Formats: sequence, C-alpha cells, structure tokens
Amino acid sequence: MFNLVLFGPPGSGKGTQSEKLIQQYGLIHLSTGDLLRKEMKAGTPLGNEAKSLIEKGQLVPDEVVVGMISSALDANAGANGFLFDGFPRTIAQAEALDRLLELKKTAIHKVLFLMVNEEELITRLVGRAKTSGRLDDADPDVQRKRQDVYKNETLPVAGYYQNQDKVERIEGEGSIDEIFDRLRQSIDKAMAEEA
Repeated sequence: MFNLVLFGPPGSGKGTQSEKLIQQYGLIHLSTGDLLRKEMKAGTPLGNEAKSLIEKGQLVPDEVVVGMISSALDANAGANGFLFDGFPRTIAQAEALDRLLELKKTAIHKVLFLMVNEEELITRLVGRAKTSGRLDDADPDVQRKRQDVYKNETLPVAGYYQNQDKVERIEGEGSIDEIFDRLRQSIDKAMAEEA
C-alpha cells in the first residue's frame, strides 16, 4: 500500500492533479473537502456545522475529519493506497493521521508539496468560483484569509513531514500536464524505492 499526501495552499491544483494521479496509480482519493461537501449537500448536522465554519474561512474540528478518514480507510482496506488531498492541515492532524495509519499497519510514504505564488493562487480561486458553484471561492478577501490560515496553521505540516524526510517540493505553475509529469516522476521514484 502506497500512501501519498498532495500538499499545497488553496488553489494550488491539488484537486485537478489528484484526479489524474488516482487514474494513473489506482489510489483511493481521500479529499476531506469532498467528504465535507457531501455532508453539507445532504444537510446533515455535521454538514450544516461545517458549512457555517467554512463560510467564515475556518477549519472543521480534527476529530470529525479523522473519524471520516478512518471510516474511508476501513471501507477500502484492499486498496493499492490512498491519496490524501486537503488533509492533514495542521500538525495535530498530521500526528493523528500518523497514529491512525500506524494502527492500520501503514504510513504516509511521500508528501508532494505544490509550490505556487500567492497572487496566482488568488486568481485561480476567484476564477474557479465561476465554474465550480462554490460561492465561497468568489470573494478575494475570503481567499486572502484562507491563504493566511494556510500559512499559519497548514504550512508547518510541511516541516513536520520534512523532519521525517518525506517532502518533495514540486513546481505547481505551468500546464496541468507539465505539473502532472513532475508529480509522476517523483511518485515513480518513491514507489521504486519502496518496492
């Protein structure tokens, strides 16, 4: 089982690249954003609480997210591996994920960090609002707040995994295919080392 974290700020292309990577490698895509949006669309109590927090640019509590991930891992126990997209967002989440994976006799093997400059991120996110139906994407001020939350709370996660020698920085600007080729080269090398 090969487990991968696709890491980067909001708007760095994690969702786009995740789709290509799961097709290429047969990984199960675990996007906490998708799991939460599913809950919000269903109007569950969790979904309603999450919607309120997300609209304010805040994060959903760790125990909720870790619980959803544990269920997803159990439901796909025979998978080739998992691609984590949008999680972990904090060091506490990274530690919780490591503990969860250890209980399930696996680990994170590689963290691919998509590097994109901030103005490009804001432009991408505001543009995405026109096609995604995600109203929270349309406001540049909300996007700047998200970038600040990312820098303060999520960016330290890269340091956490760097201490485990699992991070590789990938240039996240260019065409979708150029970025995918960079990711694929890194994954192929990591998988060969694991084999």
